[in-house]
Amino acid sequence: MVSRAERGPLADWFWTIDRFFLAMFIFLMGIGFMLSFAASPAVAERIGLEPFHFVKRHAAFMIPSIGVMLGLSFLTPRQVRRTAILILIISVAMMVLVLFVGQEVKGGRRWIWIAGLSIQPSEFMKPAFVIVCAWLFAERARHPEIPGNLFAIITFGIVAALLIAQPDFGQTILTSVVWGGMFFMAGMPWIWIMLLGIGGAGGLLSAYYVFPHVAGRIDKFMTGEGDTFQIDTAREAIIRGSWFGQGPGEGIVKRIIPDSHTDFIFSVAAEEFGIVFCMALVALFTVLVLRGLSHAYRERNDFNRFAVAGLVLQIGMQSMINIGVNLELMPAKGMTLPLISYGGSSMMAICVTAGFLLALTRHRPEKRAQDRSLFRVPHGMPAE
Repeated sequence: MVSRAERGPLADWFWTIDRFFLAMFIFLMGIGFMLSFAASPAVAERIGLEPFHFVKRHAAFMIPSIGVMLGLSFLTPRQVRRTAILILIISVAMMVLVLFVGQEVKGGRRWIWIAGLSIQPSEFMKPAFVIVCAWLFAERARHPEIPGNLFAIITFGIVAALLIAQPDFGQTILTSVVWGGMFFMAGMPWIWIMLLGIGGAGGLLSAYYVFPHVAGRIDKFMTGEGDTFQIDTAREAIIRGSWFGQGPGEGIVKRIIPDSHTDFIFSVAAEEFGIVFCMALVALFTVLVLRGLSHAYRERNDFNRFAVAGLVLQIGMQSMINIGVNLELMPAKGMTLPLISYGGSSMMAICVTAGFLLALTRHRPEKRAQDRSLFRVPHGMPAE
């Protein structure tokens, strides 16, 4: 245990970090590692690998990811901004590069091989994009003469265009909702709300008519016709699990779900541990988001407020999309469940998100003292 009397980076970090947030992130990652034992062996055997191949890789990704999360949590808000700008520049450059030399999977170019690892640059773009846009919105609020909103719109346009070019409409929608939420908190004018609403509706309509795979997924969702094998088996796994599940290792339907260790790990959890377990998992994500929004509500600094709200909104929206697809409440979309699903890029990127969130929600006594001094009545001046 670190004493309150100690002074130093580690002691200051321990007594200022939001330990509930930290425990929540590590606990959810632990649940994900546990579920990898249930979900991944069948997938590994189906493609000719040894049964615990993905479990070992999950552990190999998880350890450095936790290290990244803890390392980033030591940063100050200024260092968070600088780190995010660097990550955004690198990830956007890689998103451009991936269009030309990227690995094509299921009709999309989203991955690039670097040093023997398959990396999805758009995953790292998301938390950095939130931080940079939060900074731009905050600068506009603090200095109206600075065109922060315009720069945020340009940044969003570049990112959205690169995501559509891959194409990755799920990430485009997620990024758009999070960016729109921050813009709204920053005092978006009503004319912009109407223009962005019309633009979003027009974009979805255009995607339906221009991209056949988007139309196919929407048609399958609306009519239930076509190749709906993965969605049907996911629903069957959830139904079979009932309230309390079949028990660890007793799932049968999970063996035939193609992406059971990534996009459909929620269905595996439902079959083996039951609907009650899944409701508890949803509650954990809900508490995480609400705690983050509570932090944002109490925050005086515009940048911290927008950034914290944007980061938790990103986690919450991604969770909602993944769970909604598993429950057949949304069209099928390949998106991982944060901190739970298998995946190197997604796990490392969500830990970057968590690290930024921990850094921005730390209790800073010197900041509180400064805030109080703003309301102190100067000596000799009568109080109102």
